[in-house]
Amino acid sequence: MTKPDITLPDTRAFVLRNARVPSVFLTDGVTAGATRDADGSPLLDIVVEDGRFTGLRPAGQGPSELPAFDLAGRQAWPRLVDVHAHLDKGHTVARTANPDGDFLGARAATTEDRLRYWDGEDIRRRLAFSLACAEAHGVGAIRTHLDSHEETAQRDQAATSWAVFREMRDAWAGRVTLQGVGLVAIEAYGDDYGRRLADIVAESGGLLGGGLRPTAILQGSALSEMNDLLDRLFGLARERDLDVDLHVDEIDDPVAASLDVIARATVRNGYEGRVTCGHCCSLALQPADQAAATIARVAKAGISIVTLPTVNMYLQDRQWERTPRWRGVAPVKELAAAGVPFAIAGDNCRDGFYAYGDHDMLDTFRAGVRILHLDHPLQQAPSHVGPIPAAIMGLEHTGQIREGGSADLILLPARSLNEVVARPHADRIVLRAGRRITTKVPRYEELTGEMSPW
Repeated sequence: MTKPDITLPDTRAFVLRNARVPSVFLTDGVTAGATRDADGSPLLDIVVEDGRFTGLRPAGQGPSELPAFDLAGRQAWPRLVDVHAHLDKGHTVARTANPDGDFLGARAATTEDRLRYWDGEDIRRRLAFSLACAEAHGVGAIRTHLDSHEETAQRDQAATSWAVFREMRDAWAGRVTLQGVGLVAIEAYGDDYGRRLADIVAESGGLLGGGLRPTAILQGSALSEMNDLLDRLFGLARERDLDVDLHVDEIDDPVAASLDVIARATVRNGYEGRVTCGHCCSLALQPADQAAATIARVAKAGISIVTLPTVNMYLQDRQWERTPRWRGVAPVKELAAAGVPFAIAGDNCRDGFYAYGDHDMLDTFRAGVRILHLDHPLQQAPSHVGPIPAAIMGLEHTGQIREGGSADLILLPARSLNEVVARPHADRIVLRAGRRITTKVPRYEELTGEMSPW
């Protein structure tokens, strides 16, 4: 089959005929009468006018008066959503390496790199590179955590990072939607700096965040201290009407129970439906009864979970000269069975915490399917990189193909979900507002200002 050519810059209205769209990307009722394949994906004619979807009809029923482009059953996806990233850390691995690839080495490398390099110009350059990668791959929205540490002799890191974030968010508006989360150790909310950070986040339209990594069971004074810190965080969030996104239990300790503590704190503070928890690795290692009780409380609290399969497989259970024994990811099937929404996200990219990646959510999806066993059947899997993370971010039309929404699409040279997962699809076509984007994946030389012969 030949790849369709849909580059018509002067065409205001057109039809993409015979587009295969996974049903999870569609709203109820639009597929009535359409022929479905073995994955349950309907074959549709997609009508685009003035940059928006104006019709989704069974194949063969699109308007005949408009120019038409036959996709011959190839897949049409919305642009995807990365609900957990670290753009401020990205693309630092070449200058500050993590020598052993483990978590402690990642934290040390990141601290060294941040103190040495992270001024406004450096963060701006790396964010621009990351966003160009994401846009070229078909990512439409990113929630990024921003290291928001107190002022040091080098710089006021929180003020510097958030200023660049606001600048880049505005500059990329309409291309890639950005949300920011203030990332500090949870202990930062125990003093006046927590209030200052909450003000910066509120002024930037962001979310409050924090990292919880207990190494022993939470009980007695440790549990009391954690509850106090969470209550202070929720209090600061409530005063400013901010949602919360936390890093949770990113360790292989089966007694680590901070997710359970967070679920209780969420209900105690009346914050149901406004909390996201990322990682939750140790939940997979807990005894079945303990894990089930925690999952039930997470469901009651309306907490959304984000799993980071590529990064957690890279970091978890990493020991020198020993093959890892477990996958390091959250038990997402059990969470979903309890009614807990979960998303797959990219997390780190070419930094101390993960040496690889390219801000490509299609690649992350393909890896996630295989790591998390989200196949057999595959029908629901794409929802975890489209409508579910979009809902977590509060983005109504993103991650879906629906009438009235912006005509943002990824066209893939694949006819089935199996073919989507089987190949990387470097030849995908990305549309924004009905037009093929011109953004290319940037060359690595752009990070350092070098000339490239390519």
